[in-house]
Amino acid sequence: MSTTTIRLSEDLKARIAAAAKQAGTTSHNFILEAIAEKADLAERRADFDATAEQRYARIVESGKTVPWDDMRGYLEDRIAGKAARRPAARKLAK
Repeated sequence: MSTTTIRLSEDLKARIAAAAKQAGTTSHNFILEAIAEKADLAERRADFDATAEQRYARIVESGKTVPWDDMRGYLEDRIAGKAARRPAARKLAK
């Protein structure tokens, strides 16, 4: 495992120490968990963006989509436990 040095203001260092104590961990572990959470968030955001781009590319390629009102009604019926037919994709209006 490598070592990295970071410079913290005294105020931030005190805030980290207090938060770590409240969380029942060390400042070191608190910082490591914060960095891991931030990295995870960035990775999930990149995955979300990639999925959105892929879906948009399929819409552009096919020219088809499902109107939000139709999808919302379908989802509300499903949540309510009702039998619902999945709405069909159709060409975008030009």
